[in-house]
Amino acid sequence: MTQAPASAPASRRRHDREIVLLAVPAFGALVAEPLFVMADSAIVGHLGTAQLAGLGVASALLMTAVSVFVFLAYATTAAVARRVGAGDLPAAIRQGMDGIWLALLLGAGVIAVVLPTAPALIDVFGASSTAAPYAVTYLRISALGIPAMLVVLAATGVLRGLQDTKTPLYVATGGFLANGVLNVVLVYGAGFGIAGSAWGTVIAQCGMAAVYLLVVLRGARQHGASLRPDPAGIKASAQAGAPLLVRTLSLRAILMITTAIAARLGDADMAAHQIILSLWSLLAFALDAIAIAGQAIIGRYLGAGDAQGAREACRRMVEWGVAVGVVLGALVVISRPLFLPLFTSDSTVTDAALPALVIVAVSQPISGIVFVLDGILMGAGDGPYLAWAMLATLAVFTPAALLVPVVGGGLTALWATMTLMMSVRLLTLAVRTRSGRWIVTGATR
Repeated sequence: MTQAPASAPASRRRHDREIVLLAVPAFGALVAEPLFVMADSAIVGHLGTAQLAGLGVASALLMTAVSVFVFLAYATTAAVARRVGAGDLPAAIRQGMDGIWLALLLGAGVIAVVLPTAPALIDVFGASSTAAPYAVTYLRISALGIPAMLVVLAATGVLRGLQDTKTPLYVATGGFLANGVLNVVLVYGAGFGIAGSAWGTVIAQCGMAAVYLLVVLRGARQHGASLRPDPAGIKASAQAGAPLLVRTLSLRAILMITTAIAARLGDADMAAHQIILSLWSLLAFALDAIAIAGQAIIGRYLGAGDAQGAREACRRMVEWGVAVGVVLGALVVISRPLFLPLFTSDSTVTDAALPALVIVAVSQPISGIVFVLDGILMGAGDGPYLAWAMLATLAVFTPAALLVPVVGGGLTALWATMTLMMSVRLLTLAVRTRSGRWIVTGATR
């Protein structure tokens, strides 16, 4: 009786330490890929408008590819963390190698598709006749780095599963710096133009992949794990990732629908939407960092057979999600007068963005819970449920969003439907979490 009050705060402090140690470095690593694109844009932008436009189209395609294959990180994190919890480090690293081999196979497949179809892909995005040649050049060269990009995703998942988010932060920081230097040298020093920017990014990505592989190989040698391709293990990794691929594609469809509708509302609303979406994505990185901590922690507890520890960690991470969401929402409200002038001096755009930003701010606590529960169920390996839940969310969101141009309300109404989307996700995830069906202990699910 007398020990219970003392043990509860001690348990919370233990979970808090784990969350902070994993989430803070994870946030730094998450922003690396957008920073790559920003650095490339800043450097290429001085070559000319056509080159920058070409980069914009090609990078949009590349970012889409990365987001589609992000399951390589998520599925690997959960699988490796379970093995770590079970105390079987050789099997954990072996599981991670299966994910890395899958990444290499997928990367080779993407290259085989992109190289011959690059002009057609660029045309689909509606690039102008002046920008299209630069976009094709950048896309074809950058495609050669896709296997490295996917290896980085899978290897990041390995290290997260091993409860290490610091190494990905260091590698991402080094990759960002190398990318900037290489771009300047190749674009301006060597005079390669936009091709130099693409090659600089490919070299930086290959360097990051090489560092990750060295870390994983060192762990494999230390623990006697096999490095050979295991067809059964690779197939299992693909099967575990397939539901998460469905989840990711459904989410991408929601974002594409939102942008398409915003474009139909007019130029001012579209410009305001782009600003808000950029902020929303940045806020998502902060919340996703907690979700990544959830994947690693929950997977480890379940692998160790500690269902009660998983429940306690889940509760504490939900509290973190709410708290961070409240703080982020307050920051959005407070910074609105300062944030918008950074992007536009057009009062029409500002007027469209201000009320929509309030919607974004109010929805942040909901988003905080959603991201956390999403990460927890991923860590539990509950991918099939996440896929069906996201498809159901897409089914509710789509007709509501399509009504916005008909009913009216402009951008504010559109972002209200985004809040509806997050609320539906909250409902589906909360129902699953409260049911306890996600709690399956053992080294494998």
